[in-house]
Amino acid sequence: MRQLHWATRTGLIVLILLVFGAVGYVVTRPSPVVHHVAPPVVPHSDGLSDNQDGFRFQPIEVPAERGSSVPISFKIIGPSGKPETTFPENQTKQLHFFVVRDDMQSYQHVHPELRGDTWHTTASVPDGGAYRMYAEFIGRDPLHPIVLGSAFIIPGDTTFVPLPEPAGSTEVDGFVVTRPDGATKPLVGKPSTIRLRITDSSGAPVTAPEEHLGAYGHLTGFNAILHSVTHLHPLQRLGTALPDGELTFQANFAERGEHRLFLEFRVGGVVRTAAFTVFVT
Repeated sequence: MRQLHWATRTGLIVLILLVFGAVGYVVTRPSPVVHHVAPPVVPHSDGLSDNQDGFRFQPIEVPAERGSSVPISFKIIGPSGKPETTFPENQTKQLHFFVVRDDMQSYQHVHPELRGDTWHTTASVPDGGAYRMYAEFIGRDPLHPIVLGSAFIIPGDTTFVPLPEPAGSTEVDGFVVTRPDGATKPLVGKPSTIRLRITDSSGAPVTAPEEHLGAYGHLTGFNAILHSVTHLHPLQRLGTALPDGELTFQANFAERGEHRLFLEFRVGGVVRTAAFTVFVT
């Protein structure tokens, strides 16, 4: 077969590059009509791994049997490979620790004590089954706390409790927590507001809940299947009037499906926890 002259071949190559470059420009250049604006809050669910951003959860003592005050100890290994012993305060604490059973019927939120380079706490393990523990602290980004998770199993018979259906209200110790919007379904990946109104046993709104972890309330969500954590941020600052006893939290759920939310609030010096189910679509 006759070969093309080098100049001819060079011209063809240049022509092909120009054609494809023009096509690429037409296809990839941004549209002047459609604009996509990023949401102000990025969805982030955590606790699915025992390591993140160079930090690693190292269990030292893990529950192996049931009990009302079972010891737990662990280290947080930092990017340097050494145990981390100091973190910036996050909602008045350096480190938050959660223990949740996989059916969401057992929830605990405690604050471990540091001894040397190891964090120590205790947890109530009321029944057998699969549990997950979460350590939350501030790493490099103060706006997005790191949550490291690790599972443990308590052997023996266990009573599995089905997850309650989404509802417009729930009760704890005579207090009723109502969702004014009803059992609405937040959208996955979209900023949403969770409104919660607290009333006492007489039906009167709790207009002055006491400070708890630097706010009027603390709300944490867990995906019922994946067991990932969703951060929900209180919108009202301390000192803000609550004439209707209503608390509002900003959320951005990263996964669809059922989530179990736990609201902690303090009245009369006692912290109570109200739990309810939300379905994210």
